[in-house]
Amino acid sequence: MSNTTLAPTYGPLPIPVKELLPWAIFAGLLCLLAIYFVGAEEGATSMISGMYVHEWVHDGRHLLGFPCH
Repeated sequence: MSNTTLAPTYGPLPIPVKELLPWAIFAGLLCLLAIYFVGAEEGATSMISGMYVHEWVHDGRHLLGFPCH
């Protein structure tokens, strides 16, 4: 009887940058949009009239340290 054991060899897998780049750009743009709405959607730079967006993200503004009043 043989005592030979075959152990699989694992190596690092390459990261497919060409496949991940569009998703990374999309996620980055979503993050920038979220930061804009939480941090700057008020007053002169407002894209949406009224205080609806401000009230919706009000607590998030305080949590992230943005001044609002």
